[in-house]
Amino acid sequence: MRFMTTSDNTPDASDTADSSAEHTGVAAQDWARASADPQYRAAVVDLLGALAYGELAAFERLAEDAKLAPTLADKAELAKMASAEFHHYEKLRDRLTEIGAEPTEAMEPFVAALDGFHKQTAPSDWLEGLVKAYVGDSIASDFYREVAARLDSDTRGLVLAVLDDTGHASFAVEKVRAAIDADPRVGGRLALWARRLMGEALSQSQRVVADRDALSTMLVGGVADGFDLAEVGKMFSRITEAHTKRMAALGLAA
Repeated sequence: MRFMTTSDNTPDASDTADSSAEHTGVAAQDWARASADPQYRAAVVDLLGALAYGELAAFERLAEDAKLAPTLADKAELAKMASAEFHHYEKLRDRLTEIGAEPTEAMEPFVAALDGFHKQTAPSDWLEGLVKAYVGDSIASDFYREVAARLDSDTRGLVLAVLDDTGHASFAVEKVRAAIDADPRVGGRLALWARRLMGEALSQSQRVVADRDALSTMLVGGVADGFDLAEVGKMFSRITEAHTKRMAALGLAA
C-alpha cells in the first residue's frame, strides 16, 4: 500500500511512541552491531522490502491519480509528489543493496498483498483518491513509525526519512474540504469510504506481518525490543486516534 506521511499538523500515532521513550536494546545500537543477529537482519530486510515496494506502488498510483486531476495545476502537483515517492524508493533500494540484499527479492514477498489492497480500494474519482492517500496510507505510515522506534539507529533514521511528507497531506485537506463546502453531500460518501479504508489498511498491515516470520517475531519481542500484547493494543489505539484526527482535519466524521 502507499506508505504515506502525516506531517500535516495532525500528530501521527508514533509521536507518543517515539518521543517519550528512551532507546534501549537494539534501538540504542547502530546497524553494524544490531545486524550481527541474523534474525534481526532478516526482519529489517523484510521491512525495507515492504517499504520499498510501497513507495514504488505510490509512485505509480500518484501518476495514475494525476490523470483524474481536474486542473493542470493539480496534475502538476501530483506529478511532483510522485517524483518524491520514487526518490524514497531509490533510497530504500540503495540501502538494501548496501546491506547485501537484492532489492527485487526483498520486495517480491509483499507484491501480492499490496497489489491486492490497491485493487480492493481503487478510488472511483479524484476525491476518493485524495482521501485514500491521506487517510488510508497514513495508517500504514503510523504502523511503520511505531516499528521504527524499535529499530537500530541507522535503519530507524532511514525509515523515518522515507516517511517524510511529500506535500500530499495539506494538498488533500485543502481540496477535500473545498469539495465538501461546495457540496455537503460529498462528505457522507467520503466518510464511508474512509471508514472502509481504515479497516482494509489495518487488515492488510496485519497480513503482511503474519506472513513473514522474521517480522512477526521481531514485533512480538523475539528480536529487538518488540511489543508485548498490551503494547500492541496501545499501538492500535494510537493509530486509531490519529485516524480520527485526520478525519476531523478533512471535515469528515470518523
